[in-house]
Amino acid sequence: MTIASIVLSTGLILVLIGIWGMLTHRDILRIIIGFALMGTGSHLVIIAIGYVGNGTAPIIDSGLSLAEAATRSVDPIPSALAVTAIVIGLAVTAVMLAYAIRLYQAKQTLSIDAFTDSKW
Repeated sequence: MTIASIVLSTGLILVLIGIWGMLTHRDILRIIIGFALMGTGSHLVIIAIGYVGNGTAPIIDSGLSLAEAATRSVDPIPSALAVTAIVIGLAVTAVMLAYAIRLYQAKQTLSIDAFTDSKW
């Protein structure tokens, strides 16, 4: 079993645990934790998809010829997408936690059942 398949399966398991946590729990903090787990799993999946075993930087020079560039060079786009997703996920999680604090101040509970009378 390769490193990429281990990371990919771990990421998929984290995504499934996050979805399960978001759908089955009624506490807002547990839903936020499930969302964060799902985001972390998606980051791992993105990184595992872009992994190239025994790869090198995509710079064509004496270390990497043009003929072997397609098989040995690592695509930097999945790594850049993962870093961007981490930053966006952190910001979204911070907004969700701030919203949870405001909801707790309003009702003194974080159960979703207490907010069914709210009008949008």
